[in-house]
Amino acid sequence: MKRNAFIISLISLAFLAVSVTAQETEEKKEVYQFTMEKQVPVSSVKDQYRAGTCWSYSGLGFVEAELMRLGKGEFDLADIYIVRKAFEYKAEKYVRMHGKTNFGGGGAFHDVFWVIDNFGIVPEAEYKGLEYGEDNHVHGELDAVLEAYVDAVLKNSNKKLTTAWLEGYKGILDAYLGEVPEKFNYNGKDYTPKTFAQELNFNSEDYINFTSYTHHPFYKSFILEIPDNWLWGKSYNLPVDEMMEVLDNAINNGYSVAWGADVSEKGFKWSKGVAIVPSEDRPDLDGLERAKWEELSKREQEELLYKFEKPVAEKKITQEMRQEAFDNYQTTDDHGMLIAGIAKDQNGTKYYYVKNSWNTNNIYDGYFYASESFVKYKTMNIVVHKDAIPKNIAKKLNLK
Repeated sequence: MKRNAFIISLISLAFLAVSVTAQETEEKKEVYQFTMEKQVPVSSVKDQYRAGTCWSYSGLGFVEAELMRLGKGEFDLADIYIVRKAFEYKAEKYVRMHGKTNFGGGGAFHDVFWVIDNFGIVPEAEYKGLEYGEDNHVHGELDAVLEAYVDAVLKNSNKKLTTAWLEGYKGILDAYLGEVPEKFNYNGKDYTPKTFAQELNFNSEDYINFTSYTHHPFYKSFILEIPDNWLWGKSYNLPVDEMMEVLDNAINNGYSVAWGADVSEKGFKWSKGVAIVPSEDRPDLDGLERAKWEELSKREQEELLYKFEKPVAEKKITQEMRQEAFDNYQTTDDHGMLIAGIAKDQNGTKYYYVKNSWNTNNIYDGYFYASESFVKYKTMNIVVHKDAIPKNIAKKLNLK
């Protein structure tokens, strides 16, 4: 009797183990599983922390990736040096425009190129920009002080500007970020910021900015009307499918892509490492379930819709949807990142592998996967090397 009971217990345990294994396998099928199809080498993930300087981190990360692709080696360049030099000219422009242009910590990819072209660049070790008692970048006080200063210059009661205001402004930057090095030694050789940039030989004229909106003609360039485009850089305007063709052609041929996008969407979840555009505004429900659904608060509905537990069907994005979202402020200029690959989930849905600048403390060590629908819908602009542009599209733009 005891022997039979023992055998029954063993059989029960075995059955339980099989059941648990089957359940785990089934659950594993439900969660996101990504297979990389094409990956481009890029530099390491950085951390902008609490500074609104993603444009510098992503733009300079793009430069670093290009230097790697061109066989010039792997570099860690100074993100805050770019910010510092851009801040100087941004203040000059703000004052010249009598305060009628954007002023703040934001920027765009072409700001990075402009700084390198005009002021050079330095390695990260030569300019960390942390002279204000913090271990990481926290720019809330700095941004507030800089804006208050330039506004005070504009509103002063003298009815004219002094010759000292810009030097005073630079003094604030020196106090918070540190003085810009005139000379430094790198790998046993002396440089200035400009001679170091010359040695890197990064040619900003080789890089083309693209966007896709219908309020300007296609195949022409225009100044994209977003607040952070304070330098008034231009983008070529393409139909959305051709913009995506440029993106895909770049990645598939070994080029990284600088990506400006809106990540304030409910479909973006950094902790889960995914960005999606679900096809339904509510789950598939029967009559009784639908009635219960409609009784839920908006927040409760969103929590059920955006669980990010498994892949879901996504919306088919059109040119009209992009334009409407841009026109009504549903798509805004939120964040700069770097696209470094193409992947697919277990259902065959296409995603882009995105390098972020929010440290490495998420599920994919500082990267996330943005679905094709999300990228098609929420892209503000992209930057690629001119050789990454498909020939048929380059011809339409008169680019050689």
